[in-house]
Amino acid sequence: MLRFLSYLAPSIPHELFSLVARHVADRCEVETSIEFDTTISGPLEGDDDPFADGRADVGFVCGPTYRWMRDRVTLLPALVPLDARADGRPVYFADVVVRAGSGITRFDELRGRKWAYNDRNSRSGWFSMFDRVGGDARFFSELVHAGSHLQSLAAVRGGRVDGAAIDSNVLFRDARDGLRVIESWGPFAIQPVIVRNGVDDALKARIADALLEIDDLTPFGFVRFARVSAADYE
Repeated sequence: MLRFLSYLAPSIPHELFSLVARHVADRCEVETSIEFDTTISGPLEGDDDPFADGRADVGFVCGPTYRWMRDRVTLLPALVPLDARADGRPVYFADVVVRAGSGITRFDELRGRKWAYNDRNSRSGWFSMFDRVGGDARFFSELVHAGSHLQSLAAVRGGRVDGAAIDSNVLFRDARDGLRVIESWGPFAIQPVIVRNGVDDALKARIADALLEIDDLTPFGFVRFARVSAADYE
């Protein structure tokens, strides 16, 4: 059994990851399962790590998780977004959104206001913001843990917060009704697909080849999978 685990749903649809797991099962002639953890964007130090003891074999995680785990996991091909800014590369952006009618036109105007984030392990939703404010979250009056990029969008639309940084893959599929993008950060290397080092090397190679074959990802906002390297995530 090859166990897949995604930390990127529901902001990126569950169906995408289920499709990938089924495709790998067919091409590699192995049984697969798929589970989802919607609480974080991937484990960091102090979090439960299902890759450490074999409860998960292949993971869809955010970049910070790979940097923490890089000595015990291997990179697989990663997704290439349809977003024209990606220019055919496995990269994405953090798009800062505000309510269209808020009058806010620049990021600096969010000083002293409320900010939503999906979770503290997220490159686009948390670490990109921290980089932008020089590591000083006191820039905002309040940080609101929304739980996902979709919930961050709902919080902005509903007026519960004034702004948020959203994974551009999520916003690409969103109607953007009532929202305005005032700033974009990146590009960042796309969320990596990892496989634990304990998986047989020959199977790792077959999984990678299977991912590179998938070509029906347009409904999810992606073009294909492409090879990436550790240097992409430095």
